[in-house]
Amino acid sequence: MLKPLLPLSRLLLGAGSFERIPAASVDLALVLAIDTSGSVSNDRMTLQIHGCAHAIENPEVIAAVRAGRHGRIAVTFVEWSSKDRQDQVIDWTLIEDKPSAQSFAARIMISDRSIPGATSIGGAIDFSVRLFTECGYRATRRVIDISGDGRDNDGDRDVTEARDDAVSAGITINGLPIPGVEEELDRYYQENVIGGPDAFMIAADDFTNFETAILQKLVSEIAFRPRSNIG
Repeated sequence: MLKPLLPLSRLLLGAGSFERIPAASVDLALVLAIDTSGSVSNDRMTLQIHGCAHAIENPEVIAAVRAGRHGRIAVTFVEWSSKDRQDQVIDWTLIEDKPSAQSFAARIMISDRSIPGATSIGGAIDFSVRLFTECGYRATRRVIDISGDGRDNDGDRDVTEARDDAVSAGITINGLPIPGVEEELDRYYQENVIGGPDAFMIAADDFTNFETAILQKLVSEIAFRPRSNIG
């Protein structure tokens, strides 16, 4: 029986030119996890995709990476929605200079949108925690970067349980809430989502401000300069 063909973007994302260095030491292992639930329109999804891509290749981010002890970080890109809908769109990738950052950004830009669903922040956290076991790098710090436009409304356990388990494993969860759909979302993220050593969040004013917010957040995470939790 013939196997189904993969989308072109998936084939490009898995190209051998992006092989990791086995057991390399990195300053940070970072999971970029973006919300693709039903409340996120295609236009808003595009703003998230473009925001992440432009931020990761920004000179400020590259400078922060190069300033670290090892001068490199490992990053993976995840899309999430319902409790059983998480997709590691881009595998763990080493970023250490402008070319590697631009390559990762290009792969974000061609990524397929995962199937929309409900909003399971707890499911996204649990999925991201498991990814660290497959990272293949020795990381000084491990961080999950969660962005979303709503509260947790799907899953078998409370989001705070997932957060607390991740924190107990030595993982930091930072947040980027996007207000507009739900009121006081920044407060919800502060009280229920973020956690761990020097955890922080930066709220985007709306989806159009996402690129600015994710850039500030990435620089702070990589340079290890936490900002105010009320961003």
